[in-house]
Amino acid sequence: MAELRDLVKRKFGASVLDTHADFGDQTVVIAREGVIEVMRWLKEDPAMGFDFMMDLTAVDYLGKKPRDLRFEVVYHLYSLKHNHRIRVKAPVGEDDASLDSIVSLWKAADWFEREVWDLYGIVFKGHPNLKRILLYEEFVGHPLRKDYNIRQRQPLIGPEN
Repeated sequence: MAELRDLVKRKFGASVLDTHADFGDQTVVIAREGVIEVMRWLKEDPAMGFDFMMDLTAVDYLGKKPRDLRFEVVYHLYSLKHNHRIRVKAPVGEDDASLDSIVSLWKAADWFEREVWDLYGIVFKGHPNLKRILLYEEFVGHPLRKDYNIRQRQPLIGPEN
């Protein structure tokens, strides 16, 4: 079988920005506009069969990449049937930090997307319940952003009367 990343590139040429297999990890970097289409194919195509979304996280490249590529949302998928895995990355800009939700494909994405929104401020469009999951509602900002001021005071909350 051809390399997974090559199959994705052949199928979605225009949406694929880069591929590599550094350290043996097959990785595909896709344009954020193609996330739903690519992820649906990876899950539903019998030859791919990625039935398990293992992880979804983000990386902040503040100062290392231009503003339109500041963040990367990273998905780790695994196929139980075929025993193969792939990493899918989607760059997200600072000015429009948003991406389509994949909760409709993998229910497990629900909490992962909420965590990324809570800590990085990346909005997942179409998410059924995008609200804070680790921090309290009154918390200001997103603490895993590299420009988050760790010395800023947060609103104090107390017991409801």
